[in-house]
Amino acid sequence: MTTDRRTRALNSLHGLALGDALGSQFFVPANRDFLTTRSLPPGPWRWTDDAEMACSVFAVLARSGHVDQDALATSFAEHHDFDRGYGPGVNRLLRLVRQGGAWRELATDLFDGQGSWGNGAAMRVAPLGAWFADDLAEAARQAALSAEVTHTHPDGVAGAVAVAVAAALAADPNPPEPRDFLDRVLEHVPPGRVHHGVRCARGLAHVPSAEIAVRELGNGRNTSAHDTVPYALWAAARNLADYEQAFWTTASTGGDIDTTCAIVGGIVATHVGAEGLPKRWRELCEPLPAWAV
Repeated sequence: MTTDRRTRALNSLHGLALGDALGSQFFVPANRDFLTTRSLPPGPWRWTDDAEMACSVFAVLARSGHVDQDALATSFAEHHDFDRGYGPGVNRLLRLVRQGGAWRELATDLFDGQGSWGNGAAMRVAPLGAWFADDLAEAARQAALSAEVTHTHPDGVAGAVAVAVAAALAADPNPPEPRDFLDRVLEHVPPGRVHHGVRCARGLAHVPSAEIAVRELGNGRNTSAHDTVPYALWAAARNLADYEQAFWTTASTGGDIDTTCAIVGGIVATHVGAEGLPKRWRELCEPLPAWAV
């Protein structure tokens, strides 16, 4: 069954927010045993900055049909909730944008002019990939534009490109097998550490052990794009038809759990649709904000 781009992107957004919200629960010490037993912690589950920023990506696409960088920066700043777990650099950037600062200069100046190579642009971009699923090159181009609003380092941009292309591929009712899936992603990811990591993930596509994959690829512990995106794409490619299995595979290895699960959730939900998200999980998850949908 084919779906229109708005529906695809909204499905992805729901899956992203659900992965983010449930994943974030395992940072609470009292809930860590639930991860070991693969059982659900008590709700409600509140999503973090991952989903909040993804809501802006979706809202801008729904309004304009493409990434309007100025509109995206404004939306990020207007809806920025400090208590959602933003990193210090983005907290400062969005506060200054609200005060009239120029986002292009602020984003470029991060980390002594290197720009951020964090995983923040990748964590929010899956709905964009779902939106542009009919054109992988355009998905990559629009993902780069969305990343540059906060992450100008080439690796930060590449992480967003990789996730967006993966989400676009996931919209195919008959997606490629994991190794071919990751090959297709690599066609659009520029050279650098993210590309290298995804190539390593491609080499591990036949390996069933998440622990082995994490040892080689990372799990977001350093919150960089290159130690987050490769493992998330490995987990998504191997579990594309099963949201629940994809989540537990991703979460079980620790690291930046809310972000890796947001990325995987957004990709997998593009494939399985809203009906493929566990009903009980959705009931426990904080609803998306009215301004976004």
